[in-house]
Amino acid sequence: MSAAPARPAPGSPTLAAVLLPAERSRVEAAGTGCFAIVHRDNVFDAIRVVRERPVDALVVSVHQCRPEQVEEIAQFVRRFPSVPAVAFVSHHDARATEMLLRLGASGVRQVVDVTGPAGWTRLRQLVSEPVSRSAARIQGPLLAALEDLPPDARLFVEVLVRLAPDTATVRQLSARLGIRPSTLMSRFARAGLPSPKSYLAAMRLLHAAQMLEDGGLSIADVAHRLDYSSPQSFGRHIRSLLGITSSEFRKRFPFPLALRRFIDLMIRPYAAVWAGFHPLERSGQPTTAPGATERRDSPR
Repeated sequence: MSAAPARPAPGSPTLAAVLLPAERSRVEAAGTGCFAIVHRDNVFDAIRVVRERPVDALVVSVHQCRPEQVEEIAQFVRRFPSVPAVAFVSHHDARATEMLLRLGASGVRQVVDVTGPAGWTRLRQLVSEPVSRSAARIQGPLLAALEDLPPDARLFVEVLVRLAPDTATVRQLSARLGIRPSTLMSRFARAGLPSPKSYLAAMRLLHAAQMLEDGGLSIADVAHRLDYSSPQSFGRHIRSLLGITSSEFRKRFPFPLALRRFIDLMIRPYAAVWAGFHPLERSGQPTTAPGATERRDSPR
């Protein structure tokens, strides 16, 4: 019996794909353990996936894309600048060449040609890069403001940045870090830092500001992506933290300003504390990887 394909790790890249039936299995095999795929039969449905959930790339086969869908892709490129549109080529013929030219004219700048082995490596790189680039826009400035972090404190910051969009509670965050919520909260309190709940809530708003940079995403889309029960719930959360509506948040807090505010309020005043802080330490030894748990600190 053959082994089941490895599932992508939590937080792995996701792509929305419009592929020929014969191409689907090949792309799935290439992405085993690396990225998740949401297949759709046409461009319109694939773009709907991008609106409904976090997606790191839109991959469209030149052999499956129809001429009437090219303008929709052009609009996608304009509205979702942070989500690369990738043209996928599995064989060469006159129609593929013509469609590749049309997609290029519509703004598609990335091409994966899997007629050679290097194409599959190129696909993995293109799908993984958006995740790194998006996280790096937040993580880089944070770590620059927190010099000489202990390894487990750095790990906490990295996990917070990466997982905040789909982590709504400290209990969920603690489970992913492999530590009891009460232990994590008490360590922040003893150190005189804002609570983990405060850091998580502020980080989720920072991700929201980044998502709202894409003109193709509505406030309802962002609320859905961040796992709020409704746009109203998202709005109440913003009002509780900032005293403004979600529409005002979009206008008044573009991502660069939201990032600067986060660093000024949540990072710089506590930089000296973070330099000696060990939020994930166990028995005198800092944690080195998420999930490296001991029985006494494992979430029940």
